[in-house]
Parts: sequence; structure tokens; C-alpha cells
Amino acid sequence: MQVTTLILGAGAAGLMAAAQCGDDALVIDHAIAPGEKIRISGGGRCNFTNLYCEPARFLGENRHFHKSALARYTQWDFIDLVDRHGIAWHEKTLGQLFCDGKSTQIVAMLLAEAEAAGAHLWLQTSFRDLSHADGHFTALLDREGRAVTVTARNLIVATGGKSIPKMGATGLAYDIAQQFGHRVTDTRPALVPFTFPEGRFRDLSGVSCPTRVKNARQSFDEATLFTHRGLSGPAILQLSSYWRDGEPIQIDLLPDIDLSQILATKRQSDGRRNLTTELSHHLPARLVTHLGQQIDLSGNLADLSDKRITALTTALTDWQLTPSGTEGYRTAEVTLGGVATDGLNSSSMMSNTVPGLYFIGEAVDVTGWLGGYNFQWAWASGAAAGRHIAQG
Repeated sequence: MQVTTLILGAGAAGLMAAAQCGDDALVIDHAIAPGEKIRISGGGRCNFTNLYCEPARFLGENRHFHKSALARYTQWDFIDLVDRHGIAWHEKTLGQLFCDGKSTQIVAMLLAEAEAAGAHLWLQTSFRDLSHADGHFTALLDREGRAVTVTARNLIVATGGKSIPKMGATGLAYDIAQQFGHRVTDTRPALVPFTFPEGRFRDLSGVSCPTRVKNARQSFDEATLFTHRGLSGPAILQLSSYWRDGEPIQIDLLPDIDLSQILATKRQSDGRRNLTTELSHHLPARLVTHLGQQIDLSGNLADLSDKRITALTTALTDWQLTPSGTEGYRTAEVTLGGVATDGLNSSSMMSNTVPGLYFIGEAVDVTGWLGGYNFQWAWASGAAAGRHIAQG
């Protein structure tokens, strides 16, 4: 079978590319349904983009590579597409946009766009082998138990990274990149919870509070969630992309509260109040109990010296912790690193050395913040590749 474009991966980037690259594109995927990461994202409502999608909120070896694609297909372009399909949406927090209904609406929209463009979709189709000669790619596939050979002038690799292996994620994109002489940067789980020694926060499992979490590289003001394995929540997931093994993190449990001033004032006006009672007005009670096992929270407010107020404030606003690791690719939302961008054209996503070979989406060494940024990269990089092919 011969097609103009073969797209490996029916996820966000692959479907967007199929909707843009014109007639005679074939999308293949091993899954039984397309867009599975779209379906499960955002609690089933899909955080499909972010109003504040800025280049500075993306990581990668080359901090400028992603600018071109993101400028050519912006969050406003995708919002317009969503609106044209009559999908209702809302802003949750920090510019994060979600469907009012189900995330499957986004999948259905992309499938409709791809079909309108003349693309075809083969599911439950496994990739077996790939070769390249005379300007064409030849892929050996396994479809419904039989071998199928597909030849294409263009090959778009949109198979993602290693995150969430239970959904079939593999390093296939990296294998193909290396097969054609492309470099792959070091990869690791990103947007992933931290783990701590067994039982460290077991008594706090399920407790969440606003925090400022930081290390030497970055700082985030969002919620932290304590779990039986360690720490999660938006602030922790964000910082995980900037964390390295063995490094400490700092947590400010009272990011918008001047605890020193509060305690000094109430020491005079309400000195008989118990210290733990006062702290429970600003922090979850279970967290106060937990902290009381590590620092002295005994006595009444009247008993507090200036020195003790200073020490207590420091303990609660600069809590030093060293994670033992992360939960790994099993729960990581994305993979940090990937196909090195020095081998790709930033405006088309095509290989600089192999004409017709494209890498898009999570497979590439471009990783966004939590909150719709990685979907926007999928839409933008997919559109870049698809439009380049359509323009001939």
C-alpha cells in the first residue's frame, strides 16, 4: 500500500498533523481507541490549552526552538477550532482551559478534522520495522494479525515519550530517531509526584494546602498534596521538571501570610490562645499535628518569645525536604527530553538530514508546564508538520 504521509501515533500531535497535511494520510496506532491521553486528561475534561501559553514556560536543551511553532499555531487558534465545533469550555485557574463536558469531545473534533482532510485511521496496528530508500519510507505493520507493508513519501513520528507505560508508551520515537542518525537527549519523568521514605507522610495522606515550592532553579505558588507515598499536587508536579536526584526542595506552607506579625500581634491581644489552635486557623489541623511531632508547638501565644516566633516562622516558611525520588514514568504526565532539536527544523519539525521525516509532540525535547502547555505544543508541532507537507 502506498500513501503520501504515514503518521505513527493517533494522539494529540498525530491527529492534529493528520488534520493539516491534506489528502492521503494514514494514521496508525496500536491502541483500540485514538487519543487516549486526551481522554484521561484533566479528570476526563481535558485541559486542552492555556491562555498564558508563553515560550518561557517550556523546557528543553534549546530554549528557543519551540517559539516558531507556538507562534504559528497559538492557543487562540485552537480555541477558535474548539468554538467552531461548538464545544463549551471554561477557565479553571491560571489560564487553564477545560471542556465543560467530556474530553472525548476534543478527540471527536480532531477525528472529524482529520477525516475532512482526507486522512485514514488504522487502530490496533503495530509497528514492526522501518526502512528508507529512494526518497520513500517503507514500514512493516501488523494489522489484524497479518503483515502489511506501507510506503510513504513522508513519515511523521508522533508516538510520544515514555510516560504512562500502562497505556502502551514506549521509546519507539527515540529508536526511529537514532536509526536515522538523530541524537536523543537524556530523558526522565516530568510532572510527576515526589516519593519519600515509607510512611513519611502517611498520617497526612489526602491533606492539601496552598504552598510556595521551590529549589535553586524555579518556584511555584500552587497547592501541595500529601500522599501515602510522598508529595503531589500542582506545585510539586511543576517543580519535578526542574528537580534532580538528591536535591532538596523548600516548601513555604504560608506563602501569603505574615506569620511573624500575626503571632506578635495576637501574643498581646489573645495571649491565652493555644499556639496549635492559632496555627490551625492557617493550616490544616492534621498538618499542624504532624508538624508538632517535629518542632515545638507547645504553649500559649503569650509564652512566645521573639526568638521563638522567628524560629517558628522559618520552620513553616522554609521547610527543607529531600525527596528520595519520583513515582517515575508510571504516573508522570510527560517525558522530559527526547529527540534533540538541533536535528530538526523549528518551523516545520522536519529532519535537517532526512527529507520527509518529521518528529512532533512529546517525542521531541520540548516539555511544557502543567496546565495545558503540553497539549498546546502537540497542536502547534502537529500543525507545523502537517502544514509543511500540505504546502508541498
